[in-house]
Amino acid sequence: MLHDIAIFLAAAVIAVPLSRRLGLGAVLGYLGAGLVIGPWGLKLVTDVDSILKFSEFGVVLLLFLIGLELRPERLWRLRGAVFGLGGAQVAATTAVLAAVALGLGVAPVPALIAGFGLAMSSTAFVLRMLAERNELASREGRLAFAILLFQDLAIIPFLALVPALAGNADEMTIAAKAAPTLRALAVIALVAAAGRYALRPALRLLAAANIPEIFTAAALLVVVGTSLLMEAAGLSMSLGAFLAGVLLADSEFRHELQADLEPFKGLLLGLFFIAVGMSVNLGLLREAPGTVLGLVAGLLLVKGALLYAIGRLASAPPEAARALGVALSQGGEFAFVLFGVAASASLIDAPLHQLLLVVVTVSMATTPPLYALQARLRKPLTGPAFDAIDGPEAPVIVAGFGPFGQIVGRILRLKKIRFTVLEKSMEQVDFVRRFGNKIYYGDAARLELLRAAHAGKARILVISISRVETSLAIAESVRHHFPHLKIFAVANDRNHALRLLDLGVHHVIRRAYLSSLEMGRRLLVALGEAEPEADRAVRTFREHDEATLLKQQALYRNEKQLIQSAQDAARELEQLFEADQSGKDR
Repeated sequence: MLHDIAIFLAAAVIAVPLSRRLGLGAVLGYLGAGLVIGPWGLKLVTDVDSILKFSEFGVVLLLFLIGLELRPERLWRLRGAVFGLGGAQVAATTAVLAAVALGLGVAPVPALIAGFGLAMSSTAFVLRMLAERNELASREGRLAFAILLFQDLAIIPFLALVPALAGNADEMTIAAKAAPTLRALAVIALVAAAGRYALRPALRLLAAANIPEIFTAAALLVVVGTSLLMEAAGLSMSLGAFLAGVLLADSEFRHELQADLEPFKGLLLGLFFIAVGMSVNLGLLREAPGTVLGLVAGLLLVKGALLYAIGRLASAPPEAARALGVALSQGGEFAFVLFGVAASASLIDAPLHQLLLVVVTVSMATTPPLYALQARLRKPLTGPAFDAIDGPEAPVIVAGFGPFGQIVGRILRLKKIRFTVLEKSMEQVDFVRRFGNKIYYGDAARLELLRAAHAGKARILVISISRVETSLAIAESVRHHFPHLKIFAVANDRNHALRLLDLGVHHVIRRAYLSSLEMGRRLLVALGEAEPEADRAVRTFREHDEATLLKQQALYRNEKQLIQSAQDAARELEQLFEADQSGKDR
């Protein structure tokens, strides 16, 4: 066992960083590692089924952690997207793919099973891929999550239908037919009650014991226990873990649970992706490459087109709908379960079973590079890059309208100073417009948008964008094309501030800098300092720090000199405070 673990770790350590460096993402690196070490590669590890079953617990942990992010009231608000969009996707995709299977000569029942199984997408692949790109909160990320959640729910009753499709339903009484559904509802109610009335008091007792490893064990026990209970009731383990996470989402233990389980989730998900790579039947792919690749291409195109249409019906912008279509176009891990159950019930024959498994696996392997490709091509495909700016010329342009930019805008509005807002996030534009505010969609790093916003006649540009490279690109473009325009910019940290100053930005404020100074002042007062003394201490610190920042602008690219400068500045500041203290003592 240790031998296999060493192989998995070595494969991941080599393949994943290399894949990330090539811009393909971690998931494709894990898949490639599985291909190399698996039965169709170097044959270093061959027991794929056992590894796949064990590593599926990574998917369970992933769903539990996602549930921790969703408070019950927020989940309730998502019900329209989950059942509306998710139901439409599963129904439409199943119908179209089953019809295609019938056209290819597959019998009706196997065609229905194949259509439904292929309508499922990979929760593990999609959520990990979107998380890597910080897109879980994007429009396509939210739509993808809603559809995936419905798929997890939909697989349960369909698995219960397999005996009926196999012709065993006539022998069952009405009570026997209803028993699985009643048992499932009872288990869900039991989990909900236990989570609300028993789990939190138990976690409080364990937290009071102050033994970190025992609390970690308890967190794992919650996930494992809930998953096993759900599985015993014929439900999805992932659904059970998700429900347990939702029940603890508004508890005081949410962050502790996340921190404890995150490492386990990451390692097991990586193992799951490696196992998927190992399970690719390259023998069948070698024997009938045209058939396999044709079916994979057909699945991706049909499913992607239907998802794009559903995204557009949900009022998603074209680029978000396209990203949704690519992200969910593959088959999923639940297809392995469904096709295995159907094969055991003799509903699909062995050749069709093997072919479907290969199609699902290859489609999963193609998703990361396809999504990376659509992300690179996304800008040229979006049509108009920005809204038409039809307002009058304004003396101030605000690039980025998050919390920082909104405060600036509110102050300008109170003083009746006109300003033009440019915001790259379509979701943020939609949100702000609902409050009646004038805001334009577009990337302020694009020269044509700045020209459309009348940057040539404006006086000041405010850059309140958190992405470092984007804010630097805007500053550089403005310095070159609109040298008269004064730039006020917010920086994420000291290095960001130095780079902005190096580009000739007139005024830079570090994000949360002033609020942290105020926090420091209040702490000094709370610790017994008189308010005037606390004010003077903070003022001295700020003046020295801003002077040091300007000095470091000339040498921040030389790490050795920068470190020396920081050390010298720290000693100088200590001397200032010591001199101030000795003056007060005299």
